[in-house]
Amino acid sequence: MQQSHEPAALAEMAAFAAIAEARSFSKAAARIGRDPTILSRRLQSLEERLGVPLLHRTTRSVSLTEAGAEFLVRVRAILAAVDEAEAAASAHAGGEPRGVLRLALPGSFGRMWIGPLLPQFLAQFPDVRIEAEFSNRFVDLVAENFDVAVRLGALEDSRLVARKVATRRRLLCAAPSYLARRGTPAAPEALLEHSCLGFTGFQTFPAWEMTDSTGRRVTIEVSGPLVTDDAEVLVEAAVQGVGLMMSTDWLVGRELADGRLVPVLEDWTLADEGAVYVVMPSAKGQAAKTRAFADWIGKRFAPVPPWRR
Repeated sequence: MQQSHEPAALAEMAAFAAIAEARSFSKAAARIGRDPTILSRRLQSLEERLGVPLLHRTTRSVSLTEAGAEFLVRVRAILAAVDEAEAAASAHAGGEPRGVLRLALPGSFGRMWIGPLLPQFLAQFPDVRIEAEFSNRFVDLVAENFDVAVRLGALEDSRLVARKVATRRRLLCAAPSYLARRGTPAAPEALLEHSCLGFTGFQTFPAWEMTDSTGRRVTIEVSGPLVTDDAEVLVEAAVQGVGLMMSTDWLVGRELADGRLVPVLEDWTLADEGAVYVVMPSAKGQAAKTRAFADWIGKRFAPVPPWRR
């Protein structure tokens, strides 16, 4: 009878996926808590068994071969299926949250409103280890093997399980020093006479669309001394009195609370208010760690999100 190689094969595939995603033996080893030499041996064994190189290696970098790139897609699916099976068993047994929790968090929002809370989560669930990626790129939770993502705005991927944890809204604001110097606009059309800070990340840039209580819609093409794709740079410029800015409330919550910025044209609603969601790959067989984080962050953002307190 041929000896089974399944356990070894899974370990080899996990090692390959870790190296491929980290693009480094040392980073992959640190991520999964293994010695780099162990990962190297597992990768070598996997390549010998398959009879094809999966990675190009140099002294400074690691990259996927064509065969490796195709194999990685299938390996991620296999490892995700194994995780789901283990999660289902754990959930059935009433298991406690444990293991590595991979989070995909939006850059600025994640750093401001989730990052500072993560130590509290780890204190409450000591058997969980977090790997958090703070980035504004759109991650594929299934293909990249993330457990949870936090997303802002509209959701487009119907394969994901989403839980709305907070609302957000857009507003116009400026520093008191700017308004004292240039005056407060009384209507959207007055923005044409003001210095407006431009964020290229808005789909409608450089147009600002707004609606009043009667349903009248106005679109203003604004201009000003500073345009950038970094919203935090614009917040600092607004605080220093450079100009008016359109922002999402979570981004300027602290500045509004302490008076460094004040709302402008509050009777007008800006387009695309959106929401904050926690999204997960599947509701079936969710690991205890995944459910625990979704529940935990939902409670931290309810009933009023922290940027409005």
